Amino acid sequence: MGVLSSWLARFRAPIPPIDDTLWAQAVARLPLARALDTPRARYLRVLAAHFLHTKRFHALGGAVLDDFWRLAIAMQASLPALPHGPKAFKGWTNVLVYPGQFNVRRSRHDPPTGVVTESDDTLIGEAWERGPMVLSLADVALDIEAPWDGINVIVHEMAHKLDMLARPANGVPPLPPGIDRREWIATMQQGFERLSRAADRGRETAIDPYGAEAPEEYFAVTSEMHFSQPATLREAEPAVARLLEAFYGPSPADQG
Repeated sequence: MGVLSSWLARFRAPIPPIDDTLWAQAVARLPLARALDTPRARYLRVLAAHFLHTKRFHALGGAVLDDFWRLAIAMQASLPALPHGPKAFKGWTNVLVYPGQFNVRRSRHDPPTGVVTESDDTLIGEAWERGPMVLSLADVALDIEAPWDGINVIVHEMAHKLDMLARPANGVPPLPPGIDRREWIATMQQGFERLSRAADRGRETAIDPYGAEAPEEYFAVTSEMHFSQPATLREAEPAVARLLEAFYGPSPADQG
C-alpha cells in the first residue's frame, strides 16, 4: 500500500453499524435473509451496512423510504454479493426508488434505414452501466410477500450490476477462479438459445420468457430463480443451476 493510500485508509470514515432492533425486524420480515445459515447471515449484515454507507437513496414520484425499506433494499442487493464482497458494489452510487412502475423513454436506431424511433417502456426495475439502480417500491414489497415465486427485482438488477463489472453487460460477469469461463459461456448460451426457441414457438416455459430478450437478461432471470425458485431452475436447466450455485453460493430457498 502506498503512503497516500495508507494515509487515506487511516482517515476513511468508519461504516456505521446497523441498529440491532432494525436488523431483527428486517430479518423477521425478509424470508430470503431469514433462511440463511448463521455465517452467511452475519456477512449479509456486513455487506448491507456497506451498501447503506456507500449508496445514496432517492425517493421519486412520491415514494416514501424509511429506514426499514432502505435496509430491505440493501439486504436483498447484498444477497448476490455474498461470495464476492464489497467489490460487487463498485462503479455506481445511486438507488432511485419510485412508488410503483415507471416509464423510460427509449431511442432505437435502425442501422439499415438510419431511422430513429422513440417509445416509452414501463418497467419495475432497471440498472444503468456506471449509473443508478432504479426500483419500483411496490414490486420490492411484493417480492418480500412472495419470496419463492421465482421473481425478485432487486436480485435481477444486482445481477446486471455484477455483469456490468466486466463491461459491457453480456451475461458473463467476472467469474471466480473455480468457474471455467468457456464452460460458463457455452452453458449459458445453450440455455439462452433453448429458451429463445421455446419462446419463439409460443411454448410455456419454466423460465420467464423475458430471459430470451438477450443473454444478459437470461443471466438476470435465472439469477432470480436461483434465489427464489432453485428447484424449478434445476429441473429446467440443471447445468445452468449448477453454475449459478457455484457463482452465488447455496440458495436461501434450499437452506430455509
